[in-house]
Amino acid sequence: MGGNEKHYVGDAFESNWIAPLGPNVDGFEHDLAEYTGTPHVAALTSGTAALHLGLILSGVSAGDEVICQSFTFSASANPIVYLGAKPVFVDSEKLTWNMDPELLEQAILDRIKKTGRTPKAIVPVHLYGMPAQMGPIMQIADRYGISVIEDAAEALGSHIDGKMCGTFGRFGILSFNGNKIITTSGGGALIGSEEAMIRKARFLATQARDPAPHYEHSEIGYNYRLSNVCAGIGRGQMEVLPERINRRRDIFEHYRKTLCTGSADQAKTARDGSTRSAVPDNEQKHAPFVFLPEPEGYFSNRWLTTLLVIPGVENGVTREDIRLALEAEQIEARPLWKPMHMQPVFGGCPYYGNGVSDYLFKYGLCLPSGTAMTGNDLDRITGMIQHITDKILR
Repeated sequence: MGGNEKHYVGDAFESNWIAPLGPNVDGFEHDLAEYTGTPHVAALTSGTAALHLGLILSGVSAGDEVICQSFTFSASANPIVYLGAKPVFVDSEKLTWNMDPELLEQAILDRIKKTGRTPKAIVPVHLYGMPAQMGPIMQIADRYGISVIEDAAEALGSHIDGKMCGTFGRFGILSFNGNKIITTSGGGALIGSEEAMIRKARFLATQARDPAPHYEHSEIGYNYRLSNVCAGIGRGQMEVLPERINRRRDIFEHYRKTLCTGSADQAKTARDGSTRSAVPDNEQKHAPFVFLPEPEGYFSNRWLTTLLVIPGVENGVTREDIRLALEAEQIEARPLWKPMHMQPVFGGCPYYGNGVSDYLFKYGLCLPSGTAMTGNDLDRITGMIQHITDKILR
């Protein structure tokens, strides 16, 4: 917490605005609109709720197909199934680890050929805070007249040439879950430039109650509106968002500089932005630690620090060697997201792949990245990783 959250929550209690409307909700939406440069925002209970409403507003219904990034958390794909639509998964490219534009166009053309219908929406994800290649993705979407709903749940504050993630497509979704860069305990938002659409989102999010003196409903609605209390937390968090982003980026740099010192080549590729550093073409014998660099013009909030642990042909350190050794010391680290095309629940869904996300899942590791971590915490973690590497390589 930044400090002023209690002030805004206190205002909610003193004014008796506890329900999912009120001054804090209005204020939080205004703060988000101003920060992202988007004119219209609907504060909701979760990022998943925002994506669900974004799909509905894009006209997605039962029997439709929606193209979704495969390398992501399941919440990016679940709302597609809520609507009776079918996810079509597209693999990642090496530069950002996000949706591959070339595969995206291949998928669109193949779905048109096989079904006679154009997919209704595209859901790219700005994974781990790294912006996707939104220029090419939007060009393709515009060419085929497909709505884009950006999953920017992990990317508040990330941008490309100053344009914020979540503002390229027709809609953007944000998340304020407890693990995000700022939190409202649980919460999310749908953002967009079309006032009528965001107004409709608010209508649907409050059980689609028609304007009548009695309870009248002509559409199915949802209980998705953010409470005034949680919005108060969000207003306080917005005041410290720049500090949170700076701290996450500092944490990333600490890991990168410390763990890349053992490999001059890897440190150089991390600095110069080579795509090879993101997903090496060949395994190497010195177990390099590979960090994802920012492409030119890209700015990542570095919500979560990730690295690839590429084992050598012989005696290489593996991702699991490091993860299990850290776990033994009560330090939590996790593999990168397991791609959706590998998930049992999505078995049978169309998939257009190139092997990149499989590779990332096999070799990738998420490191502790919480804003409250101290320098001693970081030194302890990097020291453990270096110790594990030295021990195994000897």
